[in-house]
Amino acid sequence: MDHRLGFEPISAELDRVRLPVEGDLPDWLAGTLLRNGPGRFRVGNRTLNHWFDGFSLLRRFAIHDGEIRYSNRFLRSEAYEHAREHGELGFREFGTIPDTDLRDRLKRLLSPRITDNACVDIETRGDAVVATTESPRPLEFDPETLETRSQNAREPLGTTMTVHPHYDAHRGETIGYATRLGRKPGYTLYRVPDGQTDPEILGGVTVDEAAYLHSFALTPNYVVLTESPFVVSPLALLRGSTVAGSFTWKPERGTRFIVFDRASGDVAATHRTGPFFVFHHVNAFERDGEIVLDLVAYPDASVVDALGLDNLRSPSPTLPTGELRRYRLPEDSARDIEHETLHPGHIEFPTIDYARRNTRPYRYVYGVSNRERPPAAFQNQLVKIDVETRTTETWDEPNSYPGEPVFVPAPDTSGTAASRREDEGVLLSVVLDADAGRSVLLVLDATTFEERARALVPHAIPFGFHGQFYRDGERPTRSMA
Repeated sequence: MDHRLGFEPISAELDRVRLPVEGDLPDWLAGTLLRNGPGRFRVGNRTLNHWFDGFSLLRRFAIHDGEIRYSNRFLRSEAYEHAREHGELGFREFGTIPDTDLRDRLKRLLSPRITDNACVDIETRGDAVVATTESPRPLEFDPETLETRSQNAREPLGTTMTVHPHYDAHRGETIGYATRLGRKPGYTLYRVPDGQTDPEILGGVTVDEAAYLHSFALTPNYVVLTESPFVVSPLALLRGSTVAGSFTWKPERGTRFIVFDRASGDVAATHRTGPFFVFHHVNAFERDGEIVLDLVAYPDASVVDALGLDNLRSPSPTLPTGELRRYRLPEDSARDIEHETLHPGHIEFPTIDYARRNTRPYRYVYGVSNRERPPAAFQNQLVKIDVETRTTETWDEPNSYPGEPVFVPAPDTSGTAASRREDEGVLLSVVLDADAGRSVLLVLDATTFEERARALVPHAIPFGFHGQFYRDGERPTRSMA
């Protein structure tokens, strides 16, 4: 078997199973890794179309006293329960729509059913931990048992919500945005100060055609939305198109950076450049009158269709290359913008020392990668990129396929953050060992990029998306932009 094992469904739900550990875990590593991603790709006799469509399977790795215990559980969303009870899809997912007759289509036209299949990420909201997707219907779950609790919906600010809000530890607030796809398309920025649960509107903008936005950039004084020319047709959505199928690539529009002032919420500047597509930003900071913004850029939006299950389940999937690119945006609109390639790729699921480096200058970024360029197989290595020296280090094993690396910093022994090197810590990645037919939790030394330990999971975990590490005794912060 090869990477295709990672797109096979799972049925067993396990609770706090002690995993065999090979190697030595750091004495200081204690906490819980919570991850999210699809775990089932069929409804009745029907196969779902896209990786983003699978039903959410929560995964939990509890690390304490040198032991690792593993749990997993399907999120009991309305979408999941409807599919399980009726054997058919009940909600429109990203790349798949329910089988309906004309009567049902007219009913959905008047009252569209928004999925709550929150299979993408995990977010902390006050005392609650929620599973999120881009629909505004996140679900709260118990971080100890993984049992689904209830909806954790806020007042809807748009048709879709980002699954990658930023947490600014320096200001003690969460920043995010919503995208409006209706009559007045545009973007609404919001903030949630520590101690509050309801969002405050920070600002926003109306546009002629709303684009697909997945993440954004934050600096101490600015919010930057990167608007690729992958724009939606609301009419296509109303007529029953899939979410993915309602977007069109219009390269003549170019890509636009919309820069908002965090203090006023007003648009401070806009910049246009050649067309490219982005899922994930890496980091941004201010320097010498410029906003330095790093992201993973694709030449176009073909990567969206490339993540369809037909392609991903082929022996040699066709996958575009995402490169690590740096843009320099003037804080006003008077000068042209410049960009450079920091790493030609492939890289995805980028992560940094988020708690200490987000919105600040940084040196190291980690991610999944491929040994081949352009990628001739699914993600088959981890990469560490030094953005100062432009050098890279990699980890890989034959027929092994790692997921998003989550950086866990080593504790500050002297009590000051400056005493710890930026890459002093470990990376946690769920890796599919296709030869063994199982997944492992890999613990990689972030400094040397060598393996410290691995925990053996009793089955193959389907490839997931994002997760967060909750260190014992500390406020959880996001591990990825």
